[in-house]
Amino acid sequence: MTLPFAKPGPVLGIETSCDETGVAVYDPARGLLAHALYSQVDLHAEYGGVVPELASRDHVRKLLPLVRETLGRAGLGVDDLGGVAYTAGPGLVGALLVGAAAARALAWALEIPAIGVHHMEGHLLAPMLEADPPEPPYVALLVSGGHSMLIEVAAIGRYRLLGDTLDDAAGEAFDKTAKLMGLPYPGGPALAKLAEAGTPGRFRFTRPMTDRPGLDFSFSGLKTQVLLAWQRSDQGEGARADIARAFEEAIVETLVIKCRRALAETGARRLVVAGGVGANRRLRAELAEAAQAEGFTVHFPRLEFCTDNGAMIAMAGALRLQAGQLSDAQIQVRPRWDLESLPALVA
Repeated sequence: MTLPFAKPGPVLGIETSCDETGVAVYDPARGLLAHALYSQVDLHAEYGGVVPELASRDHVRKLLPLVRETLGRAGLGVDDLGGVAYTAGPGLVGALLVGAAAARALAWALEIPAIGVHHMEGHLLAPMLEADPPEPPYVALLVSGGHSMLIEVAAIGRYRLLGDTLDDAAGEAFDKTAKLMGLPYPGGPALAKLAEAGTPGRFRFTRPMTDRPGLDFSFSGLKTQVLLAWQRSDQGEGARADIARAFEEAIVETLVIKCRRALAETGARRLVVAGGVGANRRLRAELAEAAQAEGFTVHFPRLEFCTDNGAMIAMAGALRLQAGQLSDAQIQVRPRWDLESLPALVA
């Protein structure tokens, strides 16, 4: 069959990499038409973290109803679609397979192209959903789930890894630190909220790996410092809030230092921040302050597109389908996937 992929119509995006089911419709000519998201937070809360098997099963239950809902919001039927994009990795293999199987089946039935999207490229390109999108070249800070990376973006699809996490990523450190202090799941947002009530200066933790050259991250030692401080405190609400504030300050200042260092090393004057931790208020405020002081610009996606979502997958997929790229008919996912291995986007 012939696949019309040169200039696709609306693209359906499916995101099922972890514990959120995201669906969106993106039109290259008109932008984002509709999106919807279902979170599994309540499902996993009693276990204190994501249970992969439960996540996969819940994607099976929720995905197709969410597709119908999103198409309805966009005023479209499946026959109006020009392509399907789905998260092919990285992520939980069972969860990825749910989205990949549904996307490939739909594309085959409709005789339209499908493409597997790199989850982190979706996050990286999420600010392009905004009215004033950043133009490459720029440096991107990707802080999502188990990832803390600094990427030099010469063009869409031309990425160079500048720094990566050596152990715990920032998001993992937030969640694990919250858990050890008894905060409810999901811990990261709960800890950030608690930090707002903390007294500055009562506790201070190191800014990991900022006293040496390089752009890599390491937050496992910081987590240990927090554990020791918590054990030595009276473990009251005041101590919990003060430790949360000191921890958040250490994470944020470390990320800001590394971003400034990456901009200096590359000569870039634009910074993109994306991923779940990109929603952190303190991080946004301190990077905005640094940008004003040092003359670079910083771009964030809106809060709803910082966490996992279908809109970023639909848009990233639409860009690659427009460039004539598509995946073969085999259902394949990649739980681990090097961002630098992606082909350049040649429109």
